[in-house]
Amino acid sequence: MSHKNPQPAPAAAPAVVPPLSVFPIRLAAVDVGSNAIRLLVAEFAAPDRIRVLAAERAPVRLGRGAFLTGRLTAASIKAALAALERFQRQIKRLGAFRVRAVATSAVRESANGAQFLKRVRRETGLKVEVISGSEEARLVYLAVKNSVPLGEGRWIIADLGGGSVEISLADASGVIWTESHNLGAVRLLEELAGGADDDGRFGRLLNEYVATLRKPAALRDEPPAGMIATGGNIEALAELAGEPARPGGAAVLPAAKLRKMIALLSRLPYRQRVDSLGLHPDRADVILPAAIVYARLAQAVGAAKILVPFVGVRDGILLDLMDDLVSHERHADRQDRQIYTAALALGRRHQFEEPHAVHVARLALSLFDQLRDFHGLDDADRRLLTVAALLHDVGVRISFQKHHKHSLYLISQSDLPGVSARQMQLAANIARYHRKTEPTTRHESFAALTDPERERVTKLAAILRLADALDREHGGQVQAIRVRLEPGRLTLELVGDGDLLLEQWALQKKSALFARVFRVKVRAALGRARG
Repeated sequence: MSHKNPQPAPAAAPAVVPPLSVFPIRLAAVDVGSNAIRLLVAEFAAPDRIRVLAAERAPVRLGRGAFLTGRLTAASIKAALAALERFQRQIKRLGAFRVRAVATSAVRESANGAQFLKRVRRETGLKVEVISGSEEARLVYLAVKNSVPLGEGRWIIADLGGGSVEISLADASGVIWTESHNLGAVRLLEELAGGADDDGRFGRLLNEYVATLRKPAALRDEPPAGMIATGGNIEALAELAGEPARPGGAAVLPAAKLRKMIALLSRLPYRQRVDSLGLHPDRADVILPAAIVYARLAQAVGAAKILVPFVGVRDGILLDLMDDLVSHERHADRQDRQIYTAALALGRRHQFEEPHAVHVARLALSLFDQLRDFHGLDDADRRLLTVAALLHDVGVRISFQKHHKHSLYLISQSDLPGVSARQMQLAANIARYHRKTEPTTRHESFAALTDPERERVTKLAAILRLADALDREHGGQVQAIRVRLEPGRLTLELVGDGDLLLEQWALQKKSALFARVFRVKVRAALGRARG
């Protein structure tokens, strides 16, 4: 999706919601980053026919000072509000049918980030959501997949912004694994520049700092098909190296050329980078830290060249919005699959017992689906149950004793593509209560939830307890469950190997929470396999 020369479009007023089969549809994306704020408005003549109407970048550095002090400065807030007000006028003038605005690390990490977003909503009418690093990676992946033929290989995708770099392993089916590092270009500049009295010393400090990046553990078995890099800095580096975007494809930046650019940038003071290389003033200082991060990653994964598709978060937002509009059900299915895959990858990183986790998740989701009309929970709750069920035992890696509490910590401190930080907190609490004490406000993590959230967690934990009990020996003896619901009684017909006496005993032992929450007695019975 090229942003270089947006085609002009006539002004249009927002209309009544059209049928989704009617095109064209206009969508808008706003990316409130740490080094700049970006707008993209496009018209979709069809799901795969896109015309860019507006592509703007406001050089507002919200990360300036924020990564050192933990607060957004008054000056950056004022500049951001002015830019977002201007973008909102553009969005309204162009008649965007739907808008999604996101904020990343600078806002995410600042103590006054929430207050800033309230002011944005109040003064501009624009609702901005804070997203996790994994959600950033997911949106970038959507944009990359739309621009680069991924084939059958697994690719490293590196998206470097002002505050962080998201590194993902992905293939044509989705993001397999992702992690976020606090090595953004603005953050590095802020943290290291103060200790360097000359550009040479700064470069040496920077190299030492970035040397902490290692080859991802997910690549131990096989090398990636290649490395794809996104972000304004890698785009500027590709152009400086004489490797601009190719029509209909990505630029190819050899790692050797990138190293030459690092040597050149290290020799040139800031003013010369602007005057001699033609870099924008807000790019000239952060481009060297960014270049070193990209070069280090390329070295770590063994990439001799880097593909630069000239796309980013805002492109991914538009594609995600369109996918959801055209086929909400298929979009939800894809989201479910991606969350499942990502949770599985996280579990593997913590060396969990995968067969047990997968089996418990399958049983828990079977119970959830069969009891939909009874428990009153929705698809978002089903996703929480998926994450909690797959990861409920990850705390065993720390210690089996109190492993449910360790699971709470590990899950709450992680993030997954498509799952917000708040949702991860809910999933962590669900997993925490798969055994031992029932949910109680005496526990700090549970007390921190709202009343509706506590109700959701308690219901889902009750379901998870039943599923976990039915794999008491971690052997997968219970192959299927059939639910029979009668007034005041829930009977679970268990289909599996043998008499399943241990599983029936475990179910009775762990069903107290379910019985209390849903006001039914739970009993087990042997069922017969069908067919």
